[in-house]
Amino acid sequence: MSKRTVIPFGPQHPVLPEPIHLDLVLEDEKVVEAIPSIGFIHRGLEKLVEKKDFNEYVYVAERICGICSFIHGMTYCMAVEEIMKVDVPARAQHLRIFWSELSRIHSHLLWLGLMADAFGFESLFMQSWRIREKFLDIIEETSGGRVIFGSCKVGGVRKNVESSAMNAILEKISRYEKDIMEVSSVFMNDSTVKKRLCGVGVIRQKDAFELGAVGPTLRGSGISSDTRKIGYSSYGEYNFEPVIEKDGDSYSRCMVRVRELRQSIDLIRQTAGKLKDGPIEVPVKGFPNGEFFARTEQPRGEVIYYAKANGSKFLQRMRVRTPTFANIPALVRMLQNSSLADVPVLILTIDPCISCTER
Repeated sequence: MSKRTVIPFGPQHPVLPEPIHLDLVLEDEKVVEAIPSIGFIHRGLEKLVEKKDFNEYVYVAERICGICSFIHGMTYCMAVEEIMKVDVPARAQHLRIFWSELSRIHSHLLWLGLMADAFGFESLFMQSWRIREKFLDIIEETSGGRVIFGSCKVGGVRKNVESSAMNAILEKISRYEKDIMEVSSVFMNDSTVKKRLCGVGVIRQKDAFELGAVGPTLRGSGISSDTRKIGYSSYGEYNFEPVIEKDGDSYSRCMVRVRELRQSIDLIRQTAGKLKDGPIEVPVKGFPNGEFFARTEQPRGEVIYYAKANGSKFLQRMRVRTPTFANIPALVRMLQNSSLADVPVLILTIDPCISCTER
């Protein structure tokens, strides 16, 4: 009879970029149960709505997560704008999509590099991050920031992107796309990558759905679910379909992100064709009074912002349901019956963000 052992995994680990903690129940080298512990990081960001007025809180929302900061700020703004019945100008809506897709590209390239590092492919890690730096340069050029954009506000956006600048950006992206295709071909075809990812951490379609998985974790199990398809912020005017893979393993989750890189580039090109002359913001008068749920698609999956206001300059309540929090039950299922050596790779396949999860 195999002896069971409980070992702590995290919150600090040489492979993991995030301080996630799991208690792993092992039989020899096989994981039979994984028990997550939430609460290693807590910054009280939701409580700050009582001390920062509804305009100032945009800056706090952007700092819930550095990697998907723009979409955090944008989702918060959408919730407040709906409460206040603010009609955001069309140009601002398209610019929000432009920055959202740049955010998705830099997040996925960061993840691909971390994944390559996790299974020991250091040159692939360096190449992925080298390409990511080029997109961060575009973000800095258009928004003024490299990771925290600071370009979204209640009522629109703070920065404009002129047509001449957009044309130059499209030329750069066309060159960078070739680099992305080279890196993508390694993830898609290299035998080392496939050996570490194919058939590892399988979560069936039914389980992914019932456990409430979101984003690439859900789409990697064959479910066509992408919050952008509800049409928020003018996404309804864009031509695209959710990227799905059907095997439900680590390789499928990787392939969803690889294919979404090219999808995001296509959406940026569509954005350039839709930018018409017009204002980038509208005046916001008065204070919010009401409540609303706003939903958007972060690189990791669907994020939900709930805002409740009582007519003062401070929100009464603000809650965030982040994609990592939604994907932890699916992660626990993936880890069951896996090898201990595969645990770091499996954790990375959901692209965990613990600062998002615990706030």
